[in-house]
Amino acid sequence: MTNPQSAIANPQSEIANQKSKMGTHAPVPRERMSEAMRRLRDTYAITPGIPFVKREFGYYCLDRWREQGMPQDTPLAELFDYDPVAIHRLGQLGWCEAALVPVFDTVVLDDRGDYELVQDFAGRHVLYFKGRRSGFMPEYVDHPVKDRRTWEEQIAWRLDPHAAGRFDDLPQRMAQAQALAAEGMMISQNLIGGYMYLRSLIGPANLLYAFYDMPELIHTAMQTWFALADEVTAHHQEYVTFDEMYLAEDICYNHGPLISPRMMKEFLFPYYQQLVANVKARQLDSTRHLYVQIDTDGYAAPTIPLYIEAIGMDVMSPFEVAAGCDVVEIGRQYPNLAIFGGIDKRVLAQGREAIDAHLEYILPAMRARGGYTPTCDHGVPEEVSYQDYLYYRKRAVELGG
Repeated sequence: MTNPQSAIANPQSEIANQKSKMGTHAPVPRERMSEAMRRLRDTYAITPGIPFVKREFGYYCLDRWREQGMPQDTPLAELFDYDPVAIHRLGQLGWCEAALVPVFDTVVLDDRGDYELVQDFAGRHVLYFKGRRSGFMPEYVDHPVKDRRTWEEQIAWRLDPHAAGRFDDLPQRMAQAQALAAEGMMISQNLIGGYMYLRSLIGPANLLYAFYDMPELIHTAMQTWFALADEVTAHHQEYVTFDEMYLAEDICYNHGPLISPRMMKEFLFPYYQQLVANVKARQLDSTRHLYVQIDTDGYAAPTIPLYIEAIGMDVMSPFEVAAGCDVVEIGRQYPNLAIFGGIDKRVLAQGREAIDAHLEYILPAMRARGGYTPTCDHGVPEEVSYQDYLYYRKRAVELGG
């Protein structure tokens, strides 16, 4: 028989136990969060009038900026007045490429003088400048999947949820995620979206034919995508509650989506819907809202109602201006959509007067609306000078915070 005294929890142990559950089994009280964490959560909740989250999409310009005098030993967050990180991404499900285990060997296939043809980690044949494999858009010459045989021989077994090594570091990764959740960080499960996944395997042009010529293979590949995503998220959800599911999709080009709404509804949405439903059913904190974010370049506006209807999309990014995305107008049309991005990277290379006009159109309107984080609509290019980017950041902080 249990000693009644042993059933009385040690007060200190109980406090520690409750703290360990915060962020996973229950929300962290706002007063325990950092200012950056509160601001990020308020942005997702589309709270009007709050200061903007201060961050950037990414860079293709850092080497050039160092040549122009950017300090090399000062963190970018300090140089450009960014917020501390307030979201933790769990990964393990790919991003621009499928989550292959094992990956392909990286091998130089052909020396072409100033260029070299390389098999990359995703099994693609890629033409690079010799000695330089990042900081520019390479030419993709070939992709691993051409038919069912190449799918099975090259890819299917690399997407086995139980592949050796896939979960080797799970306890360590989840301990870190639990600790960060207990501080109030948002926990995001980022993963490659179905279109990006298929494109990385088959290639952007060949994929468009494959939807018509090999629909059974496309469904097989998407069933495999779902099985892996469901297994990995289930393992993660044994430890943490998700605040967000964030899909890298890149399904749009300069005039709209690359496939029709009918194709999206046939080949993508059923798998997304089942995964989102399973994730919601597994949440350790069943009261937590699960934000769904879609990331796509190009003219994204036609896809917004499709994703909202199909999977309850809450957030979209990064709204490429050159393709016609206007975040002020989209914000008016979709008041319940959080919007990240939408700063024209080209304008930042046009001088201070152009920068001022661009920011003064977007930032006051979007701050009054809420639910907006200004970043470039893709990585900052080399054409933007270091001094002009500093000026952009100064004006963005003045108008946004």
